[in-house]
Order: sequence, then C-alpha cells, then structure tokens
Amino acid sequence: MSTIGALKWRYATKKMTGEKVSQDKVDQVLNAARLAPTCAGLQPFKVIVVTNPELKEKIKAVAYGQSQITDCSHLLIFAAWDNYTEERIRNVYAHANRERGQSEAETADFVNNMVNMFGSKTPEESFQHAARQAYIGFGLALTEAALLKVDATPMEGFDSEKLDELLGLKALGLRTTTLLPLGYRDTAGDWLVNLKKVRTPLEDFVTEFN
Repeated sequence: MSTIGALKWRYATKKMTGEKVSQDKVDQVLNAARLAPTCAGLQPFKVIVVTNPELKEKIKAVAYGQSQITDCSHLLIFAAWDNYTEERIRNVYAHANRERGQSEAETADFVNNMVNMFGSKTPEESFQHAARQAYIGFGLALTEAALLKVDATPMEGFDSEKLDELLGLKALGLRTTTLLPLGYRDTAGDWLVNLKKVRTPLEDFVTEFN
C-alpha cells in the first residue's frame, strides 16, 4: 500500500476489538518514531508502551473514559523532555560521535552552539519545542501503523499533569504530549468506520506563489 492509500484507509478509530497487534508490527511503528527527523538530531522525546490492563484502566480514568485506552492492544505514550539541559544535549552528541567514530573536538563548536542556543530558553519554551519534535515522531508512527493496516487513534484528550504523576515522569525529566492506542477497529461497534473521509480540497488546502 502506498502512503496516500494508507492515509485514506486510516481513521481515528473510536472502538477497538482488543485483538493483539503482533510485536513485530509494534516494533515497526516504534522504529518509525525513533527514525523521525528532529531538530539538530536531538530526539528530545521518548515513547512509553503500556500493555498492563490495570495501568490502562488508571490511564483511562485521566483520559475522560475513552474506551480505546483499554480496548487497544498497545498504548503508546509520547513524552517530551521537560527541558534542554546541557547534560542532555552533550550526551546526545557524545553518543553520535561514538557511533560515527568522531572525536569530541570535531563537533565541539557545533555542540557548544547547541548548548548556548537551547540554554537561552526557559524550561517551558524548551518543553514546547521538544513537544513539537515529538509530534513529528508521532505522525510517522501513525503513518507506519496505517501502512501495516494497524488501527490507531491520535489523542490529546487527557489530563497531562495527572498522567505525568501516574507514570512518575517528573523524575525522568519528561512530560506527556500525546497518546496513540494501537489495535484493530471494531467494525460492528464503531459509528465512524463507514463514514466518508472528508478533507479540505487540495486546491483550497494549498497556496502557491509562482
């Protein structure tokens, strides 16, 4: 299936069957998020995978009772860095240097520029920037799921502060951004499944300057 075909096939699934998604497909979705482009290659977010039924129930309670949270196979939680600290930035590039066989001296100027640039931001500005990077990974994960014919529902409808507390994310320097339940659509119980996909026409969506 092409990407366009997959995007036409997918929809924000409202009811899932509870059928398990194979681990190899989940891993492909996670790798799509991992391989996503991010600003300066910093990858300032993590993906938390929840399959534990009891924890899903607790998450559902802070996500306005949305049934996909408990009916899905795997719940992916995208969580962004709460701040761009010097230690985090230097750790990312130290890892890249080791993988590429480069010395610290070769990238020192670039790394110092990144430390100075992000060091000028407030923690909230840092989080908002990191959250936008997380959304890039989120979008690619959603697309990969569609290519694999795995249903997914993008979700922002949850109490992020309560979810952060539930998962103990403050101690990890993370804050939640979005949820992505993975599973399979319940064609008999989902009111949205057979409705036509409607989007803005391309001629109205795109503005050209020639």
